[in-house]
Amino acid sequence: MTIGKLAEAAGVGVETVRYYQRRGLIDLPSRGGSRNADIRRYDAGHLRRLRFIRSAQAAGFTLEQIGELLALDAGQDRDRARTLARERIAALDAKIAELRDARAALARLADQCGASASGPCPIIAAFEPD
Repeated sequence: MTIGKLAEAAGVGVETVRYYQRRGLIDLPSRGGSRNADIRRYDAGHLRRLRFIRSAQAAGFTLEQIGELLALDAGQDRDRARTLARERIAALDAKIAELRDARAALARLADQCGASASGPCPIIAAFEPD
């Protein structure tokens, strides 16, 4: 398939595919046969790789970490892959705790705002700089 078809199948833009190629995450295929010598053809392996990258990003891995995961897959270093996953889980847990705290604080402000109709709004006052 062409780069456009690859991008469409993965739900990304062509420039995203090219960016991943520049980062070394996706191989640049050789050019086509004699009739279409200037067209690069991508295969199912490229699509799998692209979908892996997108899924790993959705899980919060950085492109650097994704590159490392891809390299680890080739070397079958499960210990390092597990370590990367556990580090990502810890980061997600920290973010979840931060979001829970932010939610609780906002809920308190909303309750305070509804408790009185006079004076400054606690929600607005909380976000004003001192």
